[in-house]
Order: sequence, then C-alpha cells, then structure tokens
Amino acid sequence: MYKVLLVDDERIILEGISQIIKWEDLGTKLIGKARNGIEGCEFIRREQPDIVICDIKMPGMNGLELVEMMSKEFPSIKFIILSGFNDFNYAKQAMAFGVQHYLLKPCNEKSIADALSKVIEDLNRDAKRAEFLIETKSRLDQVQPLVKKQLLKEFISSKQENNRGIYFYEKLLRMNFQEEYIRLIMFRIEGEFHYEHMFVIENLGEDLFSKSILSTSIGDNVLFLVNEQEFNHLQLKIEQLRDHFYEIYRMDMTVAISEYDCIARVRNLYLEALECLNHRFYLGEGSIITKNDIHKDQYMVNNYEYDGQSLSMFIKSGNLEKVEAEITCFFHDLTERRFPINVVRAHVMQVFLAIIQNSDSIKIQSYIDKMSKLIEMDTIQQMEEFFLSAAKEITQVHYDRHKSNHSVIIQKIIDLVEQNVANTDLSLKWVANKVYMNADYLGKLFKQEMGQKFSSYVTQMRVNKAIEQIHQMEEVKVFEIAEMIGFGDNPQYFSQVFKKLTGYSPTDYKKAN
Repeated sequence: MYKVLLVDDERIILEGISQIIKWEDLGTKLIGKARNGIEGCEFIRREQPDIVICDIKMPGMNGLELVEMMSKEFPSIKFIILSGFNDFNYAKQAMAFGVQHYLLKPCNEKSIADALSKVIEDLNRDAKRAEFLIETKSRLDQVQPLVKKQLLKEFISSKQENNRGIYFYEKLLRMNFQEEYIRLIMFRIEGEFHYEHMFVIENLGEDLFSKSILSTSIGDNVLFLVNEQEFNHLQLKIEQLRDHFYEIYRMDMTVAISEYDCIARVRNLYLEALECLNHRFYLGEGSIITKNDIHKDQYMVNNYEYDGQSLSMFIKSGNLEKVEAEITCFFHDLTERRFPINVVRAHVMQVFLAIIQNSDSIKIQSYIDKMSKLIEMDTIQQMEEFFLSAAKEITQVHYDRHKSNHSVIIQKIIDLVEQNVANTDLSLKWVANKVYMNADYLGKLFKQEMGQKFSSYVTQMRVNKAIEQIHQMEEVKVFEIAEMIGFGDNPQYFSQVFKKLTGYSPTDYKKAN
C-alpha cells in the first residue's frame, strides 16, 4: 500500500478528508496529518510518504513552498494540491514543480478519490519502470563480459578506421575508449590444449590486467587490450603468468605484443600481434615477441641456394659428425635470413627430399609419409629436430654398412700382417697395394676400426712374436729374433723397440720371466 500524508491548516477539512476517503480500497494508507507546511516537512523527512495531499494557503510555509522544497529532496513523492483560490498562477507554479493534480475546494469524495487513483497509476507505472530498469541493469551486468568480448571481436573484424559505433558502446558499457592509447597482448598455447586452458588464461589475465579495457578469444588465441600507461608495469607480470601456466600444465605459451595506438585502429594492432606471433617460427615456442624482434631487412630469396649435395655426401659416407654440423649450419642460415615462412618450408622440403633419396626404397616411403608432419610444424626448431632425426637414421644405416665392409677389409690386413710379419717390406703402402686401396684412406680406416695406427699395430705384433721366440730359446739370440720378426739385420733397433714396449731388453726379459 502507498503511504499518504494530509497537510491542511483547517481542522474540519483535515478530519473530513481523512474520514470520508476509503483509503484501503484505493490501495493506500493514511499515515499522518499535519497542520502546516513546517509540520509537513518534518513528517515527510521522518516518514517519507508516497503521496502528499496539501493545501495552498497555510501559515508559516504554504503548500507551494512545501512542494518546492520536498520535491527536491524526495523527487519520487507525488503531490495533490487543494486550494480555495481559483487562480491559474497557483496551478502554473504547482505544475512547474511536477504537480499534475490541482483540486479546487470544496472537493468531494469522488474528485479526491479520482485524483488519488491517477496518482497511484503514476506510482505503479514508475515502480514498473524502476523494476524494469533494475532488471535490465542486472541483465546488462550479467552479459557485459560477453558484450565486451564480442565488442573486441567486432573492432578487430571491422576494416574501417573510424569511430562509428564506439560512442554507442561507450555509453552502453560506461567506458571511455576515445582517450585511451592501448596495446594488444596475444597469448597462444603451444601443442594440444582444451577450452579449459584458454579459460584459465582468460581468468588469470583478467586478474592480472585489472585495468584491461577489453578481452576475448579468437581461434586459438586469447587477447587483452591494456592501457599503454599500465603496460610498463605489466611486462614482468606477463612473464610470471607464462611461467606460472607452464608450472601448472607443463605447456609452453607464446606471447605477442603489439605497438600502441588508439582503439579505432585495434584491427591493425591485432594484425601486428599476429605477425609477431608468426615469428615464433624463428624465435621458438614460449617466447615473448614484440615488433622489435622482427627483422625487416630480409635477404632476397633469389640469392639463396642450397641443394643438399654436400649433406648427402656426408650421409653416404656415414660421417655423423659432419652431418650434424651441416644441418646446423643449414638451419642457422635460414633463421638468420628470416625468409617468409612458406619459403623456408620450401627449402627444407627440397633438401629433405634430397637426403631421403639416400635411404632404401622401403624407408623412403615411410619418410615421404612423414613429410606432412614436417610441413605443419610451427617452429624452425621443431623442423630442425625432425630433420636431424631422419638424417641420423639414414647416416647410421650407411655407417653400419660401411663398418661391415670395413671389417672385412681390416681382417684381410690383419691376415696379411700375420703372414708377413718377418717381411722387412711390410708397411701400410705395401699392404694397400695388396688390397688395391689408397694408403691414406686405408690408414684412417684402420685407425677408426682398430683404435691405433697401422705402424703401431705392426710393431706390437712383432714384439709379441719376439716374446714367443724368447720363451722358446734357452739362450736369447737377439740377431736371430730380429731377423725372424722383420727387423732384418738391425738387432740394435729391435732391442730399442722391444725395451720401449716391455721395459726390458730381450736378455733381461728372459731373466725376469
């Protein structure tokens, strides 16, 4: 029920109206009566009625003064003015204060009831309007985060650089975009992830960037618009967010940061951040990339050639060390030149096709099947790791094959040494001629296989044969032993070599053993 206050200096009118009106039937309750404007003001401030019926002519403070004062303090109160003066000026003044019902005395029950009914309709309408506004505001508060997210998407998708639509959203969201210089921060989770992970970043970011203007997610990226003035304080926090996310999920997160500009050019900032993000291809996943990290002075694509022939040669020779060094150099060169990513992929695929030709037919097909995986890799580091892994596999096959062939050759050499240990012409060149190989290459192959030089091996074999002869002799005959094991007529040199390897002269060795 609506509360009603009566204000009139004539007791008869005051009591009469209070008794003749059926207040409850009208949905009202009479809560008080005042004899003048001053009493009425005090009562209104104390009880705050919904409706006030007051006379114009009263001592101390008249009705118009009461309406003027109280309508400023309590604008929701509805006034009904009673007056015995049929003067338009009073009505005109009353309407200036918002009074819509002005009744002339004497008033009957019906006219007062009709005026009350109309006031009650106004109050009901105001209440519904207020309820609607509260409900609308509540709904707006609930959807405001979604509106902000959608708004940022609209700003980014719009190719027109103007302020159309910005004013509407400023009023709707009670924000001021025009005075802001902003940066766009883009987060990208690397590897396979779920919506949960993006949701975590959005929530962590909203706490971190408490003064962010807008945020949303587009595709696999989470975006935040932040005030340029706040940005310098946020760089350390960006690193902390990235590191904290890695600690929780063990997932890398790359961050791209645009330059600063006005809100109307946010699409350009978005494209700029995307360009930075694409350079994680060179800088690696988990990086924080700004425009300063992007090299614009790129080499001309036509000036670069690499056919992979030297790499194929190292693979065929089974030289893993050379293969690793060549691949490292190849990818380092691509990284330094900063070619467009599609050009890098083309070069990598060309060389990859060249190296897998060194594999057998069955393996080649398996490598070709893996090429789609190589093309789709997000960073040049991933491509290099994949590339190196395949090259190592092929190189190892060639190495094992060469090693098997080498073992047969080395065994032939060992047999020749065994059979010709007494031959004074026994040397690396002599053996190389016997097996029809280059002496230098054979020497390297022998050392690689046996772990020592050919000359050292022959010397050791001759000393071993000498020890066998010493054990069989009653008396050591140095000259005979030297001749038997290939030292010819130089027993003194034989004794020196023997002592160097055993620590004894031949005669002393016999005595010691």
